[in-house]
Amino acid sequence: MKFNVILEEADEGGYNVKVPALDGCFTQGETEEEALKNAKEAIICYLEGLEKVNQIKSMGE
Repeated sequence: MKFNVILEEADEGGYNVKVPALDGCFTQGETEEEALKNAKEAIICYLEGLEKVNQIKSMGE
């Protein structure tokens, strides 16, 4: 699965990354490479969180 990300230079240095398709999914890094690596990890964690929420909801049905 692929997601578009928005990589922006931060005013205080480093880079901020947003994942528009995943509400509230964002991260940062000191370098572009680090920021993109962190974005990949943030996406994985976000999706794992959604999976757990769905499991809990299905258990309650």
